[in-house]
Amino acid sequence: MNDDAFNMGLRKFLKQVGITSQRALEDAARAAAEAGKLKGHRSVRARMVLTVEELGLKHTIEDEIPLQ
Repeated sequence: MNDDAFNMGLRKFLKQVGITSQRALEDAARAAAEAGKLKGHRSVRARMVLTVEELGLKHTIEDEIPLQ
């Protein structure tokens, strides 16, 4: 394994995940707010699952994202 190539590929992947996930969350939150689905909610619960089958990896991150 080439550590430099792996590191660069990993950083590129994580950047793409971060940017596209943020856009998707922002769009979904706006749509839910406009539809009145977030009334009374101070936060939303989010879960991200990273799966890499070849490595036997399943990594889950959960957290609250504040709306106010």
